[in-house]
Amino acid sequence: MKNKKKSLIQLFAGLLIMVSACNNAGDSKVTTELQKDSGAKKVIKKEERITPKKAPIINITDTLSIKHFILCIKDSAASSERIAIKLAAIYAVKLPAIIKKNKLKITGAPMAWYKRQKAPFFFEAGFPVDKKPAKLPAGVTIKQIGTDSVVVAHFYGPYDLTGQAYTALQDWVKDRKKKIIQAPYEIYVDDPREKDGKLKDPYKVQTDIVFTWR
Repeated sequence: MKNKKKSLIQLFAGLLIMVSACNNAGDSKVTTELQKDSGAKKVIKKEERITPKKAPIINITDTLSIKHFILCIKDSAASSERIAIKLAAIYAVKLPAIIKKNKLKITGAPMAWYKRQKAPFFFEAGFPVDKKPAKLPAGVTIKQIGTDSVVVAHFYGPYDLTGQAYTALQDWVKDRKKKIIQAPYEIYVDDPREKDGKLKDPYKVQTDIVFTWR
């Protein structure tokens, strides 16, 4: 459990850096600096052009979900940066403590549900576990995923571009005249950090975004 906890802390520390470093493609940033001119100071504004990001890789698969019990904690955040901080606490500290106390086993990658895609964010974060515990502390719930029809976007790229995956999935559902029957969720398949702690190329980090349909 100690090594698992360390791995989770590294994973979501990496996610924190990825989310915090997000910039929109093609944006510009204005900075100021002070210069001395004949004994007086004047403010000089400089505009730095941010290099646009290349498009993410999005592979869409129509498949079936696997039955899971998901041990979850609900929370909210005022910004993307706060989401990452809270996810780190939930995945690396809070849930592992509950899992250990209830003698559960984690059976898959961490998952999250978001009620909205802009601030303020309301979300549930959890781990799939091997069984439903008999008793849960306040604020902790169990979600159950059945064997349902799902369409999955396997997303590779900077996390702030995941909106493109959501749009692609919405288009897939609309084009086939299907109906979304549950809230979408994300599965954080890959650790965004290398073993030495360095951040991976985001285009080699997989996040799955899942829509359940009928």
